[in-house]
Amino acid sequence: MNSKKVALITGANKGIGFETARQLGKLGITVLVGARNAERGNEATAKLKAEGVDAHFVHLDVDDLTTHTAAAQFIETTFGKLDILINNAAINLEGETGTKPTSETSLDVYRKTFETNVFNTIAVTQTLLPLIRKSEAGRIVNLSSILGSNTLHATPGSPIYDFKVPAYNISKSALNAFTVHLAYELKETPIKVNAAHPGWVKTEMGGEGATMEIEDGAKTSVHLATLGADGQSGTFTHNGETLPW
Repeated sequence: MNSKKVALITGANKGIGFETARQLGKLGITVLVGARNAERGNEATAKLKAEGVDAHFVHLDVDDLTTHTAAAQFIETTFGKLDILINNAAINLEGETGTKPTSETSLDVYRKTFETNVFNTIAVTQTLLPLIRKSEAGRIVNLSSILGSNTLHATPGSPIYDFKVPAYNISKSALNAFTVHLAYELKETPIKVNAAHPGWVKTEMGGEGATMEIEDGAKTSVHLATLGADGQSGTFTHNGETLPW
């Protein structure tokens, strides 16, 4: 059994995922760079290693369940456990402000978005949970978004009231619900499950209007991934602030 903490971040070859891996690595945690593209994943891993991070590439395509099983087998054989899972990978097929209103967004867009952001994220978690149970203090962080807040979407004048990106937003609401239910299931265990809003970050998905640097966008995930035994579970937060569901 590896004495160091081991963290797997999905979609870790770029953006917030890569920065999260870097920050966790700087804390002395072994990071597994989950990526669907081997070339990009290996490039990201090499960059982290050059900075002194104990990093390893893991081929993991959220939308390919065979890679979930292979990743779990690799982690079990190599490390014997998984301490931290950060479900960072996600897609947005609608752009920064959405392309169509809710009633006109195609079922295909809804289905594809939910497959990646909800169903296959759940699948990754279910596959890796037995390894997380082997950790003395397992942590699961689901990368959500303030755009998944039903309360704020229903409140005129809220910061997101006019940002209706239907499939993406609703998928994050569903991910929040999964977070609450999984946290409840695991409430008598040392495992903590939380949803993180990274902020409006300057990434490909964040778009040109984003205001936060990537370094700051990773901080909420890193904080939730390294909570102490008295830390919260079943919450939706940004930089320590509780967000409405």
